[in-house]
Amino acid sequence: MTINRKPKAGAAQANAFIEGAPDARKSQASQVPYEKGIAKGNKRQISLTIAPELLRKVDEVAKRTGQARAAVINMALYRALEGDIFAS
Repeated sequence: MTINRKPKAGAAQANAFIEGAPDARKSQASQVPYEKGIAKGNKRQISLTIAPELLRKVDEVAKRTGQARAAVINMALYRALEGDIFAS
């Protein structure tokens, strides 16, 4: 007989949350290799120039929400591109 750990409560909910992240699912566009930037796992590293006041606001949001700066920028870009901000 083996001793198994009791599954953590909410593990299924945590997995569903993680799988629901914008960069978790494989879309048609992500199946085609994209060569710009430096490969970092399933993401690409880029260089970004940003106004100091905008960076200050990004850092404030990151601190308030407990997120990394890159996570805040990624989510803002995702919402802008998936929303109607740049609709043509």
